[in-house]
Amino acid sequence: MKKSWSLTIAAIFLSAPAGLLAQESKPFTIGVVTFLSGAPAGPFGIPAKIAAEVFAEQVNAGGKLPAPYDKVGFGGRPIELVVIDEAGGTTKQVSELRNLVEQQGVDMIVGYTSSGDCLAVAPVAEELKTMTLLFDCGTPRIFEEADYEYVFRPVATATMDNAGAALYVNETVKKFNTYAGINQNYAWGQDAWNDFEGTLKSLRPEVTLTTSQMPKLGAGQYNTEISAILGSKPDIIHSSFWGGDLEGLVLQGAPRDLFKNATVVLTAGETAIHRQAKQIPDGTIIGARGPNGIFAPENAYNDWFKAAYNAKSATPPSYPSYHMVQTLFAAKFAYEKAQGGDTAKTPTTEEIAAALKGATFQGPSGEVKMSLGKGNQAVQEMVYGRTKTVDGKLTFVDVIRYAPERVNPPEGMTSHEWIKNKLK
Repeated sequence: MKKSWSLTIAAIFLSAPAGLLAQESKPFTIGVVTFLSGAPAGPFGIPAKIAAEVFAEQVNAGGKLPAPYDKVGFGGRPIELVVIDEAGGTTKQVSELRNLVEQQGVDMIVGYTSSGDCLAVAPVAEELKTMTLLFDCGTPRIFEEADYEYVFRPVATATMDNAGAALYVNETVKKFNTYAGINQNYAWGQDAWNDFEGTLKSLRPEVTLTTSQMPKLGAGQYNTEISAILGSKPDIIHSSFWGGDLEGLVLQGAPRDLFKNATVVLTAGETAIHRQAKQIPDGTIIGARGPNGIFAPENAYNDWFKAAYNAKSATPPSYPSYHMVQTLFAAKFAYEKAQGGDTAKTPTTEEIAAALKGATFQGPSGEVKMSLGKGNQAVQEMVYGRTKTVDGKLTFVDVIRYAPERVNPPEGMTSHEWIKNKLK
């Protein structure tokens, strides 16, 4: 009986297509770059890592994801993750990217939360002709200042976060005369503030700025900035703080009534609701960088993701997790589209890139259109809501969804030009 079983397996092996055997013997390797240490690790890096691991485990099992993503791995080819830490700054990340490509031979890179890191690694990835999918950074400058063949971002830019925030404030806060901001002093914070202030001024030109605070990324202590804001007595406070900086702002600002003396808008605030729900007062305006986390739509992909993620983590998936899995959905979509239904085919990097350029695909956060940056930059809808505690649980009210075309510039126009033109 044992001999017969061995012969049967051997016969199946010998009759299998050569291309399929080659794919099965060589996984598609993805370098995953996310924060594994430092302040951003807890709220950002670790949730993103868990999402990547959940995706890899489930997709390699086959039949776990809803169609059309139900094939094993990428078109029948198992995927393998090489996870590295994003901590250390831009110079280190450029070096790490080169190492992933030149020494470890990864087939693709999925990574980067910091906008500074994205700006630094994108030209290098292009030089190395390695398909690189930016999964979380938000600065619109990536594709507004350069053209790429191998670099993509299957998540939306921060422009929609901040244009959407200004639209939401304009529509839901009937009377206000002044506004202030506290944002990190680098590409992400600078772009976020410029987009919010520009949009707000186009909607309500009569409102007045009281103060704009720009502490350095990772400063940790914000008492001086909080004092300046409280002293200026604004009606609206905007912040694009994320990760440990966001948690520090909530922890230090709440006891000083920062959130009670003004309407506070946290464009990336969704990550804090799982770890600091009791410290976020009612009425705080929260964003999740798109239809992610608590604002994700009801669909089969989201049902799958929440169940798979919650089986691995005691904390529900937040928007960095959604951004990671959405980017991996994009990678699988592009690989299998490039195959054209032929699982024996191993598409080239150029074929995979061509398949993703200008594409539309579905995922746990709904529809994603690669419609900006000459087809390399995604747009989605934007969602905001206000916090309200009900029976001791943080909930959201006054939720408004903005269509992608309402909160993103048209192709060929920069965010700055679009906002200056009053979102037209």
